[in-house]
Amino acid sequence: MSRIDDLPPLRDVVRDHGLLAKKSLGQNFLFDLNLTSRIARSAGPLTDCTVIEVGPGPGGLTRAILAAGARKVIAIERDPRCLPALAQIAAHYPGRLEVVEADALTFDPRPLVQDAPVRIISNLPYNVGTALLTGWITTEPWPPWWLSLTLMFQREVAERIVGDESDPRDYGRLGVLCGWRTEASILFDVPPSAFVPPPKITSSVVHLTPRAEPLPCRLKALEAVTRAAFGQRRKMLRQSLKSIAPQPGIIIAEAGLLETSRAEEVPVAGFVALANAYDRSRAE
Repeated sequence: MSRIDDLPPLRDVVRDHGLLAKKSLGQNFLFDLNLTSRIARSAGPLTDCTVIEVGPGPGGLTRAILAAGARKVIAIERDPRCLPALAQIAAHYPGRLEVVEADALTFDPRPLVQDAPVRIISNLPYNVGTALLTGWITTEPWPPWWLSLTLMFQREVAERIVGDESDPRDYGRLGVLCGWRTEASILFDVPPSAFVPPPKITSSVVHLTPRAEPLPCRLKALEAVTRAAFGQRRKMLRQSLKSIAPQPGIIIAEAGLLETSRAEEVPVAGFVALANAYDRSRAE
């Protein structure tokens, strides 16, 4: 394992600061420098970017991002125990690391970013990863304030992010939202052994870039039709959409879909058409 800077090995940092990972915070520390460097490189060019990192912990990925040349990193950390370790990194990279003690679910980093292009790179805590992603994907206006997302999730969540109608098992509301507004792909898997403590599942790094012009659709309408359709995913659309449309057959036909289709069989474009038909029906 090669060194990427002159700071102490991460295992020593964790030991010296008594940083035992907390399950309640969804913490699993990534020690492998080859992997953290690979994640940082996967995000794209960083030299002109501000990077937002959520849940840096003792700073393994933070160090890799800085070593890869990021102009500035804004690290959002909820656990105060990690702040001294992150302060060491900030001292080693003067002026390039800003640490914010906050809950990323409620903290808005945009005022700190100013006009710089932003990439979000994170080994996300498992217990808040999907909520954070959904917030970034549903931001308004669109295109968003970020240039790309390079994020680590449980493998099963990663498969849902990139899921579509070709794989009904993994396709759902998250796949529709991500497929509508972004181009998403799984870059590589990370085995449990790479973490301390090792989780019971494989993780995956996902890269998402925003579509400049998604198919025109009102976000709230798309959320409504996907919530209804996937809420009863085994039922046909003519039944599952009754919760939002008294006569679902009308909007289904207007969207060019079959009443007998199930949610898992409808592509993203079909859901967009359904959302637009739903909006028109409400206006009438």
